[in-house]
This record gives sequence, C-alpha cells and structure tokens, in this order.
Amino acid sequence: MSILTKKNELGFFEIRLESIGGMGANLAGKMLAESGVLGLGLNGSCFSSYGSEKKGSPVKSFVRFCEPDVDIRDHSPIEEPNVIGLFHEALYKTVNVLSGLKPDGILLVNSTRSFEEIRKDLNFPYGTLAVIDAMGIAIDEHTKVNTSMLGALFRICDFMDPDSMREVIRHTFHKKYPHLVEPNIRTFDRGYQEVRFQTIEAPKGATGIRFERPQPLLGYETQPLGGIIRTQGNSVLKDLSGSRQGFLPELNLDTCIDCANCDAVCPDLCFVWESGEDKKGRPQMFLRGIDYQYCKGCLKCVEICPTGSLTVRREEAGYADSHRVAHVFN
Repeated sequence: MSILTKKNELGFFEIRLESIGGMGANLAGKMLAESGVLGLGLNGSCFSSYGSEKKGSPVKSFVRFCEPDVDIRDHSPIEEPNVIGLFHEALYKTVNVLSGLKPDGILLVNSTRSFEEIRKDLNFPYGTLAVIDAMGIAIDEHTKVNTSMLGALFRICDFMDPDSMREVIRHTFHKKYPHLVEPNIRTFDRGYQEVRFQTIEAPKGATGIRFERPQPLLGYETQPLGGIIRTQGNSVLKDLSGSRQGFLPELNLDTCIDCANCDAVCPDLCFVWESGEDKKGRPQMFLRGIDYQYCKGCLKCVEICPTGSLTVRREEAGYADSHRVAHVFN
C-alpha cells in the first residue's frame, strides 16, 4: 500500500521551505527528512540553498520523499512543490515565495494575521492556506520557530508519524542540550494542534502558479558598457523588513537623550534625525524615530542604549508601518 497520497510524475512528494538565516529552516528540513526516512522507511533527500550564511539572508530548504522502491536521482532545487512552508511572511516582498505551487498545493505561513489578509498580500489564488503563530509558540516555550513549524508541517503531511519526529527531537538535542528536549517536544505538539486551515477550491483546469527562476540583473549581455556599476551596494531602495526574525527595537522618545550611540552601531542608518536647538539655543540633532523599512532587527541599538530608551518588542502586523518615521532623500 502506498504511503504517499500525492506524488509528481517522478513519484516524489516535495516540500520547499522559504525562510531567512537564523530561523532554523535548514535544520528543520534535515529533521523532517530524517523522520520520514528513519520513522517511515521512505526514501528521502534534503538540502538547502543559501548565500553568505548570515542572519536575515534568504534561505531555501528542499525535502523530497518517495516510496522505498523508487530511487531519488533528482537533486535539483524543487520548483513545483506540494507544500511550501513560509517561515517569514514578509519574504514575499523580496522573494517569489509561491513560485511553482501546485493547484492543490498547501501553503503554510508563520503569521498572526487572518486568512484574508495573508491571501491578499501574498496574492494566493487557490489551494489550502495553513496559518500558525509559530513565533508566538516559540516565545512561550523558549524555543525556536523551526520546531513549531515542524509541528504544523506534520499536521499537513498526514502520512508522517508525529512520534517519529519526537524521537528525532530527542536524538537531536539530548547530548548537547538535554534541557531543550521537553520544551521542543511541547513546541512541536503545539504547532501540530494549533495550525489553522482554509481551502480555496481551484477552478477547473487550473495549472498552478507558474514557476519563475530568478535571473541575475547584470550578466555578460546586460552589463552597461565599460562594466560600470550604476547601482552601488546600498539599501536606499531596499525593503529590509524581510530580514527581521520577528523582533523590533521600540523607541521611547521621552527618555531619549539624543546621544546617537544607536546611530553609531546601526548597520543600515535606520534612525531618523532632525536639526534643532537645545535649551541654550545651540544647534543640535534630535532623534525623531526609526525608519523600519531599513531596520533588519539586529537589535544592536538596544544593547548600546545607555538610558533604556530602546527596548525589544515582538513584530506585529502593521506595527512597523504605523510607527515608521521615513527618511527624506534629496
């Protein structure tokens, strides 16, 4: 009897995880594959794609499963997955996270927002949308987002055995981090139980979301004459909200002394200043706020602030937009 109810023409059930560095998608993919191979006897493979191994940069993790009598000879990135796990919902601003999703595919999103808001922002046409507050669970249990996402993924992949993942969690953590075994099992169980679903029926003849392979902006055919770099390496035109791992610095202007320590350590100059005069009429720069378009959530400013005017808060939908103080570029 076949364990896998859905397979492509090669006999694979395929999962793609879309995330950023630091949220644990690479480890989640490995643990998911290990559970399927050792727990169910499936053939499986897992590998990841990422750039400069740093927090905030885009990461993709690919997992393939097939029946034991099928060999996996395809080691290319997954272009038309059955399931997409979106660890960071703001990634849609910079990455085509839905690329290649099948008409009956399932999209899992780490979010606190409603189905309608997510569908509108991600332009999700049809299929099954699964939503889990993975960050909230991780904060409650003092663990990480990847374990709660794994719980939701196991609920989606109903052919998987949750007990096998619990064993993988024990095997992964018991030697170096034994104190994290039970919290991660609780996190996994909560992810499994708390994920919510909404299905939008695909119209007859639907073909899924077309896969688009990202192309380099400047190649040997598209370079300007002389190889001049017209777009220098900066973040002036970039939205860095997709680099945050779920936390923001929050500024209290009432206790701020305008010392500029925060500005000195900020890697993307996201603090907004204006000129004025102090009480004695001398010229001085005053801090107005934070431009969250450029804030990567590194929280170095919170560490350096001498008055505690900068604190950490969890990022919530709409907060950064409503509290954004924008730069004015001339």
